Amino acid sequence: MAAAAPRFLILPLIFLLLSTTDAADLRILHGERHSPSPLDPVLSLARNDAARLAFLSTKVTSVPIASGQQVMQSSSYVLRAKLGSPAQLLLLALDTSADAAWVACSPCSTCPSSSLFLPANSTSYAPVSCSSSWCPQFKGQSCSTSTDYPAAPSPCTYSQPYGGDAAFTAVLSEDSLTLASDVLPNYLFGCVSAVNGSPANLPKQGLLGLGRGSMSLLAQSDSRYQGVFSYCLPSFKSYYFSGSLRLGPVGQPKSTRFTPLLKNPHRPSLYYVNLLAVRVGRVEVPVLPGSFAFDPTTGAGTVVDSGTVITRFVAPAYAAIRDEFRRQVNASGGYTSLGAFDTCFSTDEVATTPALTLRMEGLDLVLPVENTLIHSSAMPLACLAMAAAPANVNAVVNVIASLQQQNLRVVVDVANAKVGFARELCN
Repeated sequence: MAAAAPRFLILPLIFLLLSTTDAADLRILHGERHSPSPLDPVLSLARNDAARLAFLSTKVTSVPIASGQQVMQSSSYVLRAKLGSPAQLLLLALDTSADAAWVACSPCSTCPSSSLFLPANSTSYAPVSCSSSWCPQFKGQSCSTSTDYPAAPSPCTYSQPYGGDAAFTAVLSEDSLTLASDVLPNYLFGCVSAVNGSPANLPKQGLLGLGRGSMSLLAQSDSRYQGVFSYCLPSFKSYYFSGSLRLGPVGQPKSTRFTPLLKNPHRPSLYYVNLLAVRVGRVEVPVLPGSFAFDPTTGAGTVVDSGTVITRFVAPAYAAIRDEFRRQVNASGGYTSLGAFDTCFSTDEVATTPALTLRMEGLDLVLPVENTLIHSSAMPLACLAMAAAPANVNAVVNVIASLQQQNLRVVVDVANAKVGFARELCN
């Protein structure tokens, strides 16, 4: 009888909620379930990586959450938000590499969820006119020159690709956005009316962007959150409301060590950092010159991103890191490939593995073993949870991804152009 294919620990969809503190602190729950597939969802979710590449109120209420993997069937981190007056509940994917928010609006027969925002039920909802200065930023359709509608300019309608194999059409709109007890009036977002292509990788109900651009949550709430947020992602073993997203400068850890943020005008949403080198154990891996160099023209460099599942390095650098890792692990049974992972080995043969250190300007980030390996739950097998950058437009980009950020407080301070890391158990 053929051996059963290995099953890996489930990659969660993680929900966020606010706790009652002096800072906006959104807690994260890991939802875990067994997959009918012989391979853990982390394998298929990692394949999607290629396409991916607040001063607050003094009192913030807690928001109940549910298991995202069971509820939404998505790999995203999702927060519970409310939109409109009266407020309508939405589960929005949180994306640190996107700016503009968008939600699936009624009517939309091709949207991936039946839970749609109802603009007609909100007294504070309003479409943004095609004559607005915001419309060109979305490459929205120009105002009609027809004399048939001289009194009422048409709404700003735009189309946007998503995930490489889908696109949506939306009306630029504004309404009251509620995050726990914080209400952000006249929040600009896209009201999606149609989806073209495969909706498989599209967030089910919508997305809230935490990028660096002019339409992001930070930009639209700068006076409240002062361009500062942080998050702590629990490991895949956590069942409880333990991780958190924290908005605003209050309550951020004093022990945070920072590295400068670099700005790319051609990819202004992204959080670039200066990665200098990677160490495996005590060995600094020799890589081709320029492998980690920041280049705004080509987009090259290293990005910290919550939406990518596993860390990616440009292909030559990844090969060098992988080879040094294999050399130090020295698995007698050799190595096998599984999905996106090409360095899998028997844990019966290997007792310990070397630590990986990401050397950035101003700090060394040592990754614990749980941030480096993905383990099988069906057999003694582990894989190096990293891969080469895909051979597309993102082939020059290194990404420090969500699995490698687990049990770390990642603090982003856009106002002072820095990002930092602090140890924190989010489980």
